Order: sequence, then C-alpha cells, then structure tokens
Amino acid sequence: MRVLIAEQDHALYARLLREALPELDVLTSGDSAELARQAAQCPVWLGQPDLLASLLRQGHRPDWLQSTWAGITPLLADGLSRDYRLTRAVGIFGQVMAEYVLTYMLGHEREVLTRLMSQVERKWDGRPGRSLEGRRVLIVGTGDIGCEVARFLVPFGCKLYGIASSPRQLAPFIEVAGLEDLGRLVGQVDYVLNLLPDTPATHDIYDAALFARFNPDALFINAGRGAAVVDGDLVEALTRGHLAAAVIDVCRQEPLPRNHPFWTAVGLLLTGHSSAPTSPEAMVRLFVENLGAYGRGDGLRGEVDFQRGY
Repeated sequence: MRVLIAEQDHALYARLLREALPELDVLTSGDSAELARQAAQCPVWLGQPDLLASLLRQGHRPDWLQSTWAGITPLLADGLSRDYRLTRAVGIFGQVMAEYVLTYMLGHEREVLTRLMSQVERKWDGRPGRSLEGRRVLIVGTGDIGCEVARFLVPFGCKLYGIASSPRQLAPFIEVAGLEDLGRLVGQVDYVLNLLPDTPATHDIYDAALFARFNPDALFINAGRGAAVVDGDLVEALTRGHLAAAVIDVCRQEPLPRNHPFWTAVGLLLTGHSSAPTSPEAMVRLFVENLGAYGRGDGLRGEVDFQRGY
C-alpha cells in the first residue's frame, strides 16, 4: 500500500512509519509541488489538516485521510470535497491535556503568580495554600479528551460535571448536561474547562451574558478552540470581576496580533497553543492501528461525521 505523509516534521513521521511497517511504500516531501505530484499516486494520506486541505483544493482525492490533529477545521472549509473517509487523532492527547489543565488548576489554588510577585517585591507570603479536594470542575466537551481529563482529576477529589451535545449518564461525572445548560452550571463551579471542538454550534458561546453568570471565584481555561470565546467579552468580564482569572491556550488568530487586548488583560494568562502537542510516536501507533482496520474493512478510530463536524 502507498501512503502519503504531509507533515511539517515529515521526515520523522516517515522514519517512524517505515520502522513500524517496512513493507509500506511511504511518499513524502517538504516541497509543496512534489507533495502534490505524490498525492495523485496515494489512496491514503497522513498529515496535518492545513497541508492536507491544500492538496484537496488542488483536486487530489484520497480514499482515506488520517489527521494528525484532534481538530480538523481546515478540512471542513466551504468548497472542499468530503467524498472520502476522514479520521482525526484520538486517544493520544488525554494525559498531556490533563497535565496542562492540572498545571494551571494547581497554580491557581497555590497562587503561584501572586507568590512570585511577592518574591520580586521581597515580601514574605505566608498565606496557607489551598487544595483541589472538593473543588467543582465543569468540563465542557466530554469526548475522548474530556473524559481522560476527568479520569486524571478523580484522585484529587474534584467534583466533576460535564457538558455534551445532549444529556447523558457518564462516569465519573456527577452530571453531564446538554449545551443548553451551560449557563446554569458555570455559576455553580470553581473551574470551567473548555475542550469543545470547533463547530458552528460552539462559536461565540462564551459571551458577555454567559460570563456574567460565572462564579466570580472561578478560573476559566480554554484549551478547545478560540472561536468559542468572544474575546472582548472575556476581557470585559475579567475587568468587572465576573470570574477570577482565565488561562487561554487557543485564540481566533494565531499567533495573536500584538495589539490584541488579551496581552494586557487583567488576570489572563496566554499559553500559546501549547496544551497538547501531537506525539509523532503515539500518532504513528494510532495510524498503524487504523491502517490495519482500513485494510480489513473495519471501522476506524476517530472517524469523522462530516455533518456533525467531528
């Protein structure tokens, strides 16, 4: 079988894939023209959605396309073909996302940034630290990554709530409500973790009206998609004290423009889309697993429903 790799780190992916399956015919290049020529010869593509979308725009068509990202927004752009099987990266981001979330939740409880400022000012800060035990956490997006984040929070004694496309019973959550209940739950929790995918239904949901309903002591972490947040409304909500602080990993425009208000917003920390990078080794393991299923005609892990957008 012939496989095309369209990745920034294409040489590493090619080496890992050839080591895993020496019998595969792997084609790749860092040159866009050469990559387009190779695409016409390959029924299976592996790579990052922005590069793969460029190949689709040129009229090339795979039978199956495996994204190396959890998000697939570039492949859902208007005018792009959808007459192929598409799978997104699943099962490889849970732990690293949980580590990211825990970093800033623990930092918030222990007031790391405030203590650092005290040190800079040579002020002894003897306040007792706080704990995550008993903290109420709302995970907005209870898919593969959200459920893994929840699993990591259980040993800390957090009380877990979730938001999904529709209400359901799901361990270890006390309640998983539908998106229409987001406004009710944000006022009842200490942490709001946005892990939603980028779909029309999730655009601009964090607006002034929703932020006004937050617990004023809550920390908001957005590691889902930037389009979910109305930027100006978040800045204003922080200024007004509708929430305690925000950690923003994803933005509508990346890199963030130098004149964007997030740079100077009170209580807002930017983390530069660093929350859950793709591990090439883990990604190749997932691809090899899916490649076997593809060859057998079985279902594929992470297969996308184009109507839903995920």
